Amino acid sequence: MKDNLNKIREIDFYDIKIGGETSFPILNPLYVLNIPVFDLSDNFEIAKSYFGTDSVEKVLKSANNSDCDIVGLKFNIQSVNDIDYAVENLKSFLSDITKPVMISGAGNDNIDSNLLPEIIRHLDRKVIINGANENTYKDIIPQVVCGGHIVVLKTPIDINLAKELNILSAELGLDLNKIIIDTDIGGLGYGLEYGYSIMEKIKLEGFRGDNYLNMPLISFACAESLKTKEAKTDLPESCWGNLSDRAKYFELASASAVKACGVNIIVMNYPPNISTMKGLVR
Repeated sequence: MKDNLNKIREIDFYDIKIGGETSFPILNPLYVLNIPVFDLSDNFEIAKSYFGTDSVEKVLKSANNSDCDIVGLKFNIQSVNDIDYAVENLKSFLSDITKPVMISGAGNDNIDSNLLPEIIRHLDRKVIINGANENTYKDIIPQVVCGGHIVVLKTPIDINLAKELNILSAELGLDLNKIIIDTDIGGLGYGLEYGYSIMEKIKLEGFRGDNYLNMPLISFACAESLKTKEAKTDLPESCWGNLSDRAKYFELASASAVKACGVNIIVMNYPPNISTMKGLVR
């Protein structure tokens, strides 16, 4: 890469900085430890097993002492009827966390367009909101702007759609310096290569000075890797090895791949894997 490339936007988030680089790959991306806090069958057992407790509160407190840079709360409720219950628990969850926080919705457009604005209204600090897409941004972005938060904007794997959503969100008053791009991506072996190429193209356009694509990138490839049958099914093939170890390796492989394409934030589920990823660069 040439030294005269433009700089990726830099976001100050408490004592950490997101973006701001002039070349890639990023040697030291930030890591989010993803913790589901409602539907505990949704990968919560990973953190529970590592920290040795069934208590969400104790897991969150333990996360403060892990190697993650950001604690991710996934509000994976199952219905809009659970929103009040989620908001009631928000304060106690936040009181247990001393690190910077990212709050994720349920991954359902109907739920998130109602859930995330309500959560934002009750926050006691600046957080990363994950996320808004083409179907929900009109409901979520105004509250993000009002609260001065950072938001993850998610689009299908397409550079033009990513740019368009950034423009549309800016038209609603969102500061371009508050945007983190999520172009979506498959896990290891399930669309990772195509997703990788789009992320790389966005990063290159950012370095070339595109004002609507020079934002930091976030990747959820690790979450996608844990959805693959090889990572969640104890198949009889003995050559595949232990299921638990296999899932960890799938996550590590996916994280290593997106790290190479210049991602600024990697969301992970296994706390030891974050330590491993950080140990790759000294």
